[in-house]
Amino acid sequence: MAKHDYQLTRREWMRLTSAGVVGFSMSGWIEALARETVNNPQRRKSCILLWMNGGPSQIDTFDLKPNHENGGEFKEIQTNVPGIKISEHLPKISKFMDKMAIVRSMSTKEGDHGRGTFLMRTGELPQGPIHYPTIGASLSKELGDDQSELPNFVSIAPYRFFNPAAWGPGFLGPKYAPLIVGDATRAFRTNDADAYQELLKVQNLQPYGDVSKEQVDARISLLQSLEHDFVRKHPGISPKSHQTAYDRAVRLMRSEAAKAFDLSEEKDETRDAYGRNLFGQGCLLARRLIERKVPFVEVTLSRVPGLNVFGWDTHNNNFPTVRRLCEILDPAWAALMSDLKDRGLLDSTLIVWMGEFGRTPKIPRGRQNGGRDHYPNAWSTVLAGGGIKGGQVVGRTSADGTTVEERPVNSHDFLATICKALGVDPHKYNPSNVGRPIPIVDKKARPIEEIL
Repeated sequence: MAKHDYQLTRREWMRLTSAGVVGFSMSGWIEALARETVNNPQRRKSCILLWMNGGPSQIDTFDLKPNHENGGEFKEIQTNVPGIKISEHLPKISKFMDKMAIVRSMSTKEGDHGRGTFLMRTGELPQGPIHYPTIGASLSKELGDDQSELPNFVSIAPYRFFNPAAWGPGFLGPKYAPLIVGDATRAFRTNDADAYQELLKVQNLQPYGDVSKEQVDARISLLQSLEHDFVRKHPGISPKSHQTAYDRAVRLMRSEAAKAFDLSEEKDETRDAYGRNLFGQGCLLARRLIERKVPFVEVTLSRVPGLNVFGWDTHNNNFPTVRRLCEILDPAWAALMSDLKDRGLLDSTLIVWMGEFGRTPKIPRGRQNGGRDHYPNAWSTVLAGGGIKGGQVVGRTSADGTTVEERPVNSHDFLATICKALGVDPHKYNPSNVGRPIPIVDKKARPIEEIL
């Protein structure tokens, strides 16, 4: 038998446990097996996308220009990798730079929110007849398990106003659509700092009132019978989407795995470390889902309590707004990195930090309150954790931050790098809605091999 040929099912494991066969965990055997499993190169990887809605300012986060007038108010600080410096408002993240790679040479040429969002999340522009899937759908299809009780793709607190299709499964179909938890559009309707507690609950997991389990099962059985008959007689994407959504909801309702969404199981100090806000608790939920083998989870930062701004869209008051955003981002991201590391999951979990574009290095003349506009020509993204050689910076921008001077990276290159870091062939084909096979990422893409 090869070293990794054996596997125990959950049922077999419980049978052995009840029989006392594995009652010797204190010997250290189980701990050694756990370490071996974590370090097994065949272990299936996961991805957490930290989506920065609105387009984060690279020059105030990961590519500061302190010796130029474009640099603005913020100072640099040294990270735990000599020579790599980032914003003073990301002190906790700076201690994980050895696990991170900054891409400072993104250049995408699409400065509209809706189009830029679609471009970075699919690799393509929203035009023509092809319904391109978001990268989360494509990757969860490759990495997921069809028999899993939990969804293979979960989107936490998305703000989909700019381009709803950028969050959809496209031609892959409803089976690969994300479970939406805590839609951020609801968060913008309230200034209640504790609203995240309700927003992050998955609705209707329990029966209403005094409805018994037998009654629930009977109603579900009747519904499934009716839907099956309807879809058979009326084939099409809409009926199938409706049926798929209900099937997934029923599977989750009947599963013990639904407890993954119960953040009250976590210690107060853990929840405090992530931050008591929608993004912070969303990152904690992402960790809980990754632990339970959900392959793709994304968390959107688009809301700062008390500020009427769409995330990082800092046309006005750039510096105080970015400072507040970093106060939410920094502890949550650092706690996520630390938590994953402590649980032996960081080396198998890729963390992606990106938005739809960057911000103008030069503050427009006459602009009050120091705002920065959309700028796709030269900006930054970050990759961390599994599949990445950390402690690196890819590319370089000019002294004033306006142009890429070394190793330009476009959306195709970046998404292909994500695929390869996760062990997925970026050029694998899927049948599309127009009958033509389409690769996950355009075949012209050049992955950033030096950080893989």
